[in-house]
Amino acid sequence: MATKLFVGNLPHSTTDQSLSGFVTGAGFHVASAIVIRDKTLGTPRGFGFVELAEGEDHKRVIAELNGQSLEGRPLIVNEARPRTDSDRSRGGGNDGRNYFSRRGNY
Repeated sequence: MATKLFVGNLPHSTTDQSLSGFVTGAGFHVASAIVIRDKTLGTPRGFGFVELAEGEDHKRVIAELNGQSLEGRPLIVNEARPRTDSDRSRGGGNDGRNYFSRRGNY
């Protein structure tokens, strides 16, 4: 089974192709790479996921790429964890409160 890695602290100029190219350039085989983007604005959020090809040693990949510099930024590379139900229920990070529901005096 292929392993998925979390890659954080990405420069905002990073694309899916450049992330894949960075990992491939380090000597590893990549099945897929995706940079996560803001749903509303479409801008990169500074992290992504790389799925390694079958047979790649994910621990070796993490050891070699964690801390490596991409456009002057040290990357954070870990094994990706599956999302939990509590992650999905958090919504947009405002604890479920709707700050625009009350009309203020203007």
